[in-house]
Amino acid sequence: MSATETPIVIPPHLLPADGRFGSGPSKIRPQAVASLASAAPGLLGTSHRKPAVKSQVRRIREGLAAFFDLPDSYEVALGNGGSTLFWDLACYSLIQRRSAHAVFGEFSSKFAKAAQDAPFLESPLVVSAEPGTCASLNPVDDVDLYALTQCETSTGVAMPVERPAADGLVAVDATSAAGGMGVDPSQFDVYYFAPQKCFASEGGLWVALLSPAAVERVEQVRGSGRYIPTMLDLHTALDNSRKDQTYNTPSISTLFLMGEQIDWMNAQGGLAWASKACAAKSAVVYDWAEASDYATAFVAAAGERSTVVCTIDLDESVSADAVNAALRAHGILDIDAYRKLGRNQLRIAVYPAVDLADVELLVGAIDFCAGALRA
Repeated sequence: MSATETPIVIPPHLLPADGRFGSGPSKIRPQAVASLASAAPGLLGTSHRKPAVKSQVRRIREGLAAFFDLPDSYEVALGNGGSTLFWDLACYSLIQRRSAHAVFGEFSSKFAKAAQDAPFLESPLVVSAEPGTCASLNPVDDVDLYALTQCETSTGVAMPVERPAADGLVAVDATSAAGGMGVDPSQFDVYYFAPQKCFASEGGLWVALLSPAAVERVEQVRGSGRYIPTMLDLHTALDNSRKDQTYNTPSISTLFLMGEQIDWMNAQGGLAWASKACAAKSAVVYDWAEASDYATAFVAAAGERSTVVCTIDLDESVSADAVNAALRAHGILDIDAYRKLGRNQLRIAVYPAVDLADVELLVGAIDFCAGALRA
């Protein structure tokens, strides 16, 4: 929309009560923020080695074990740095010689590149697929870690979490999927994510669910003599996590907000509730696109569409930039396409904290904007 065009004014009855649909950072429930404000005097500004903060780490670890219905033998570890750091951590602490990567978007490619660049590892096997489609891995004799991505946040493609082979660890990047898409713990050894998406908190933290095989691998690699920087040493992170702390000082508000979200989701019914709720909200988006004459689901195969991050292509007659500008002027935020994808596209997150009624209003608001742009 040029400066000389009349701004689009969306009728109030089409506006969501909360306009945050970003793929990360995500909507944080106002109730959680209010709880943080109430707890702040006895929590913020407290050493992370003291009981007030350690209780928040314990809250997260115990809450996630219940939420994912983890076997008693699995462990929950966490540390600073986010999922981006975890790729390097995995190269140092989890891959013995060679990894295999299913690459079908920006974030799955970054882990593959980290493994490629690690001078102490052999070149990884990379199986690629075009954006909007899903790659898959088969058993490979000399691979000791298979890297999957449950939801490729950049494209809205989802893949099943299933072991490609009987041997080798399975590490799953679940950054946008964890907490909103179902998963069977028996099918992974490392399930890692960050809290700024389904877990409705801030970034800067990584969390990993670890099988006994993963813990054993950490010990094997550490004992091999490989140099491992302390921040990338999963053994150090796990040792601190068992003491309900992180190796270095975390964002205490991030811990608290994540704990609030976990408690809230567990009270609603845990992962079964969250995955069903996200599937219902994503169905609103995909059904709307199916019925539209200008919008189309970017992921053509229905079985590969994410139920937490929905990517919708728009016809050239409707500029996604103009739609986003009009929506943002009305407080509807961050449904732009992933920048490097370069498509005339909307990307709508329907994480657990997002209300179904707001999703239903959002698609109506988009229709209104499209109608105004095509008039």
